[in-house]
Amino acid sequence: MSTLKRFFKDTIIYGLATVLPRLMNFILVPLHTGNLALSNYSDNTTFYIYAAFFNVLLTYGMETAFFRFYNSHKEKLKVFSTVLISLSITTIVFLGLVLIFNNEIASFVNLDIEYFNLLIGVLALDTLVVAPFAYLRATGRPIKFTAIKLSNIVVYVILNYFFFWAVPKFNLQFSFYDKTDLVKYIFISNLAASIVTFLLLTPYFFKSKLQFSKAIFKQLINYGWPIMIAGLAYVINESFDKWILPRELGKDINGAYSACYKIAVFMTIFIQAFRLGAEPFFFNHAKEKNATKTYAIIMKYFVICGSIMLLVIIAFLDIIKEQLVPNEAYWIAIDIVPIVLLANLCLGIYFNLGIWYKLTDKTRYGMYLSIVGAVITIAFNLILIREIGFIASAWATLVAYGFMMLLSYYLGQKHYPVPYNIKAILGYLGIAITLSILALYTNANYYINTALVLVFLGIVFFSEKKEIKQLLKQ
Repeated sequence: MSTLKRFFKDTIIYGLATVLPRLMNFILVPLHTGNLALSNYSDNTTFYIYAAFFNVLLTYGMETAFFRFYNSHKEKLKVFSTVLISLSITTIVFLGLVLIFNNEIASFVNLDIEYFNLLIGVLALDTLVVAPFAYLRATGRPIKFTAIKLSNIVVYVILNYFFFWAVPKFNLQFSFYDKTDLVKYIFISNLAASIVTFLLLTPYFFKSKLQFSKAIFKQLINYGWPIMIAGLAYVINESFDKWILPRELGKDINGAYSACYKIAVFMTIFIQAFRLGAEPFFFNHAKEKNATKTYAIIMKYFVICGSIMLLVIIAFLDIIKEQLVPNEAYWIAIDIVPIVLLANLCLGIYFNLGIWYKLTDKTRYGMYLSIVGAVITIAFNLILIREIGFIASAWATLVAYGFMMLLSYYLGQKHYPVPYNIKAILGYLGIAITLSILALYTNANYYINTALVLVFLGIVFFSEKKEIKQLLKQ
């Protein structure tokens, strides 16, 4: 139980690096939706779709590969140095090539040249700090990791408020300020925050003697390239809907869809916090005698927490939407929220299950699973968007992640069996989904919905109280 307690402690600390920035971003959603037209919010979404896509290409699986070999290699600093040099060189080469052909590439991806140049700056800086951030996680420094992550979001949020709120409210006059193109100031704020993060992590570029090992690099790239392909497929799963909607249904629909999709970010926060704590933990404890039993317990509590989150958000959706997306013009897409929440919970379970192919060095299976999901996502969107509208994109996400989850479980039990408590997991999921459906049909009666949440919490408490007490005693 002591190892579990360490896992939960690290996850909470890493979670702060995820939860607090995301919560600060919540503050920005009403700020942006209150000041941007639906079409401008769609442009903002498109910017970050390409940011996610190029980020996967530029890191080419090196972050996960670093964790895999840093913990098992005798010359740990050489592993770090090899990753650092590799990412730095490829990023500089990428930056040089893109700047030469920036007009052509910007036109190809349908982004304004000014937006595109800001995107490239953000991408280059964020890629350069991947190795230092991974080093902090691998060496067990969650507090420093969190502090630097938070400094990034603080700069980003302050600058957003300056451009969107302070300048118009106090009628500040700046020759560079263009009130007809507010969306670009989101990207400028992001670039400034990335510069601050890069400066804070600069000392880690000199942390050890710079030495590049061809042998280590070969191991890293062989392990990492399937993860890169899986990452690209993941970006398609997450972003293809927001890429195709403006082309099929228009920017206004995509703006509304993207804003309502943000409400599901509560689940995304939980998943990301889990991954930050879980990935190094799983690798560090893979050789322990009861490792698989520990993984099974973690999965059960992940599902419990995710199920609680699903039910609470759906039960109080009307309150949440008014606070997060106060502009009623965006509410035309609010029906996607329950579907996307469940889809993200399936994704979180899939990430948890996926430890089998990482620990057995069969990362190509992660690639195959993600490609299957991407094919489902693309097919559903292309076939159904014109038939049933934007709701097709939400269902595509749920079907893709649900299928990936089931297939990963089936393959995992063959290659790296983990004694998951399937009865308990399915039971909690089933109860949470049933209560969530009931909550949707109470006409926002918060007395009834609160009772539904309490019922689920009571079931969890009485079912797990013995194990929970043991965990708290450690």
